[in-house]
Amino acid sequence: MSITEPLLGKVCLVTGAASGIGRAIAIECARQGAAFVVVTDLSADALQATAALVSEAGAQTLIHPCDLRDEAAIAGLMADTVERFGRIDVLINNAAVHEKALAPQSETTTDTLATRIWDLVMEVNVRGSWLTTKYAAERMRLTGGGAIVNAASQQGFVGTPAQPAYNASKGAVIQLTRSAAVDLAPYGIRVNAFAPGAVDTPMVSEIFDRQDDPETAMARMLETYLIKRLGTPEDIAAAACFLASDAAAFVTGTVLVVDGGQTAWR
Repeated sequence: MSITEPLLGKVCLVTGAASGIGRAIAIECARQGAAFVVVTDLSADALQATAALVSEAGAQTLIHPCDLRDEAAIAGLMADTVERFGRIDVLINNAAVHEKALAPQSETTTDTLATRIWDLVMEVNVRGSWLTTKYAAERMRLTGGGAIVNAASQQGFVGTPAQPAYNASKGAVIQLTRSAAVDLAPYGIRVNAFAPGAVDTPMVSEIFDRQDDPETAMARMLETYLIKRLGTPEDIAAAACFLASDAAAFVTGTVLVVDGGQTAWR
């Protein structure tokens, strides 16, 4: 393993890579020496900027749109990646949706949330993460192993008001991570997760913009952080790429919390 390039020569696949944390992860994979980075999201157009930045950072890139609600599309994504690059060394499951970005807060509590929104959050965040893990692991088993990194959340550990679907989905991702780590260890596949707090991304901005008083809501949240700022996509990318790299070769089945210290005392 190269100290300066811990992902040297790896083939990495990043979901939810069109913006925010996913884009930062794809770029960081390239900076850490990945040879190839496959970027996926719903829209090919939205991935163009990510792909350009990944190329600037030194990796070859492949844009592959994929709807994580579509099992056949996910299987095709993995097959196409292996056909193009020969293997999948790293899968980073970053794609997610949040009910607060889909409806007013008055309609996102346990007793007001629409069933269709609950189902969408679960379908993308949980079922999507399971299916990408399933089909990537199928390929990794044939090439001696790999690393899978899932996007959990601090909200998988603690209850947060007016987001029952997201909270439940991220708790499920944490348990999926642990279960997959146990099942896949015999094949040399490590499975871990990172759990961010609030991060300066388009999704978080949209959530706060829906508040009655966004500035006050943000200030109140930051009062609970030991490090008094939002996380950056780059903060989270560094954690995700550590878990993906050989620097974490003895780490599996764990969740790395990256939340500015909020859950240390809340």
